[in-house]
Amino acid sequence: MAPKSSSPINVVIVGAGIMGLGIAWRLGQRGARVTLFDAGRAGGGASHAAAGMLAICAEAEPGEQALVALGRASQALWPRFAAELEGLTGAPVDLRREGTLVVALTADDQARICHHLEFQKGLDLPVAWISAAETRRREPHLAARLAGAVASPEDLQVDNRKVVAALRTAAERSGATIHEHCPVERIVTSDRSATGVRLRDGTEVPADVVVLAAGAWSRGLEGLPAALRPPVRPVKGQLISLRMDPQAPLVRHVVRAANVYMVPRLDGRLILGATSEEKGFDRTLTAGGMLALLEAAWRLVPAIEELPIDEMWVGHRPGSRDDAPILGPAPVDGLVYATGHSRNGILLAPVTIDAIARFVLDGELDSAIRPFGMERFIPARAAE
Repeated sequence: MAPKSSSPINVVIVGAGIMGLGIAWRLGQRGARVTLFDAGRAGGGASHAAAGMLAICAEAEPGEQALVALGRASQALWPRFAAELEGLTGAPVDLRREGTLVVALTADDQARICHHLEFQKGLDLPVAWISAAETRRREPHLAARLAGAVASPEDLQVDNRKVVAALRTAAERSGATIHEHCPVERIVTSDRSATGVRLRDGTEVPADVVVLAAGAWSRGLEGLPAALRPPVRPVKGQLISLRMDPQAPLVRHVVRAANVYMVPRLDGRLILGATSEEKGFDRTLTAGGMLALLEAAWRLVPAIEELPIDEMWVGHRPGSRDDAPILGPAPVDGLVYATGHSRNGILLAPVTIDAIARFVLDGELDSAIRPFGMERFIPARAAE
């Protein structure tokens, strides 16, 4: 996709979340001129709101085999990706390797989880049922009565807010320019090629390539026919963080159950999430949302009732029509999609970032992202 010229390729990235910042970093490392525009604060959207779980094994669902393969590929990249970021910036991103426990409190929970376990094992995922005694040995503060758990040792976690801060530093050090609170209104096209973007104030910014990485806001940009706008919608999620003693945390693994996940941070935060609501860009915190999370978490770990509340917030996952990402070239030359990651944005960051940057610079479309092209949503006539 890079122009046949000795001058550096000029790339505009719409969206400065984890995807946009990471792609900018990789492009800048290879000499591209990169400019990012974000309607808000860089990294302030879903990348900030997420819980940072690198979970594909525990979340694998029937019909998502291609997504599971992509997630496993990205899981394998995370240790090197985290180490590279930490080495470059000197700032930890807190990649934690304790793994995930999917807890069954009742016999009904056990039946449901074990039925799902058979599907997971059919995909050769590294998951296993462990007894109630072993579950409690690993997490002593779990409820007195439980049936056991599925252990998923390769579903790790990372502090997503630290990752985003490190990626911003990395992107800027590679030469990228970041414009915050600077909304893009339109993708500018000419003769079925993207030639740049128009900002809300009317300024046009030319580009050889435009990367659309605006998350839940990706569909709202003008300039493309309706059929070529990525079918991405906001899926509201409410989260709450409690404060543990970091020297004696109540929870050490990521702990999941039917209606909640609990993600412990090294600094003592315990993140509880997340609701899933089709309410557009509504940012309201609700009593019902908080109650549902707290009650489900309390059933797992009763001792949380003594913990102080640290923070409550709302995020908007970029959910696509099939809840899988939209990656790669558009039918419009010079436009590349990197959006629609739904609940897997943090997990899929390394594989997305590397594959999109390589496509932009070398024209090589990684086989890992081929199943996730925009063409699966476009009627054949509209793509012509």
